[in-house]
Amino acid sequence: MRRTVRLVIALFVLAGIAAPTTFAAQRMWVGFHDDPSFRWNADRDANVASSASQSNATIMRLLVQWNLAAKTKPANATDPFDPAYEFDDVDEAVRTAQQNDQEVILTITGTPRWANGGKSQNVVPTQVSDFGAFARAIASRYSGRYDGYPFVRFFSIWNEPNLQGWLSPQFNSAGKSVAPANYAKLAAAGYAGIKAGSPQAKVAIGETSARGTDKPAGLRPTHSPGKFAELVAKANPRLKFDAWSHHPYPSVPTSPPSQVVKWPNVSLVSLPKFDQSLKTWFKRKSVPIWVTEFGYETRPEDNLGVPYARQAQNIQQAMSIAAGYPFVDMFIWFVYRDDQGQPWDSGIYTTSGSPKGPSPARFAASARPLDARNGLVTLPRGTLTPLLTVYTRRYCATNPTGTPIGMTWRVFQGQKLISVGQQSAPLKQDCTLAARVTVKGGVKKGVTYTATFALNDRSGVVLNRRITLQGV
Repeated sequence: MRRTVRLVIALFVLAGIAAPTTFAAQRMWVGFHDDPSFRWNADRDANVASSASQSNATIMRLLVQWNLAAKTKPANATDPFDPAYEFDDVDEAVRTAQQNDQEVILTITGTPRWANGGKSQNVVPTQVSDFGAFARAIASRYSGRYDGYPFVRFFSIWNEPNLQGWLSPQFNSAGKSVAPANYAKLAAAGYAGIKAGSPQAKVAIGETSARGTDKPAGLRPTHSPGKFAELVAKANPRLKFDAWSHHPYPSVPTSPPSQVVKWPNVSLVSLPKFDQSLKTWFKRKSVPIWVTEFGYETRPEDNLGVPYARQAQNIQQAMSIAAGYPFVDMFIWFVYRDDQGQPWDSGIYTTSGSPKGPSPARFAASARPLDARNGLVTLPRGTLTPLLTVYTRRYCATNPTGTPIGMTWRVFQGQKLISVGQQSAPLKQDCTLAARVTVKGGVKKGVTYTATFALNDRSGVVLNRRITLQGV
């Protein structure tokens, strides 16, 4: 108790945070998908740290291939520590992300040969229950229940299942579409498994590629994302999910983020129509969308790429477009740094680590005001003491669940300080805190407030957060 009191007293000095003068209209988890840079390269720790500190990234996306993580069939498939599972590189990456105050999204994809009769990794498993068991195991491993294994907040199911290269078959021998119905079964099993392993996790389905032909002919049969999603809903209109994830790349590598494409292909500016369609197909009032891949290759690395200056402009425009949609919760750029083993040269750094002109600075400037750790909350008129969720991922790197975290909070109306308080709150399993603040006089309709938090744990790690409160 005495230690907690000293923490709170110390925080009173640390809490001199001025209220910001402007706010973004939207918050998103912004970051990178880059397995080589964040998992395998010798300088991976430095890359993660740099993406967080210099690029203002708050999330990383990693692809977890079931066929590589479970090369042999596990004896107990739902056991997160079955000896057959190989998760060492994922373990390290999620720990490094946590140390750098970042969230993680794991996309589970790829079938082991033992699960589909010895076929290639893009062929659906013979029994989707095997996939569900794997999903449960990995979600359990990163549920926050096991010391040394961080909580993972976000998962998604399969990568680009509307493409033959990732999910086969797309059509049967008679030319009938089969991939959407197969995916609906995968998604149902994966969602159930993840929620069983980690009830607090958020699960996206979809991970759809931006375009497709909806024709069974050709070497690479594909579905357009719009038609694929519609058929998934037709196969299972009650399918459970927390978000739909999508990769709205432009159809022409040099086209701007504002490119309009023919429906049912879906570009960045098609997302409002896509979102409305998803709500109709799945009979839901809301469908959050996660943009889990987007990017532009550059030249001279690739002849079809754009100049460095244009990449920087596209970064800013793309984030601005996505942030303008209240249903978009996530924006992930593919990739962080070019790599000889990665066919796409869309990093904001070259293979040598040199910045691609203004791209890194433009990414950082665009991401900063969108920081989802600094939340945006709407409150009913008259609310006096709202209970707010404060994201404190970094504290889970050095503190067990339940550790008291000291805080000083202040509430501003415009530039005017209207209330201040101090408390401690136990660190939750999902690396958040519940903080009760006071809005003097109660929240007024149409008025914006700012709650700032100066936080400090027992080891002296300081975090600052601010949450925008809007009265409705």
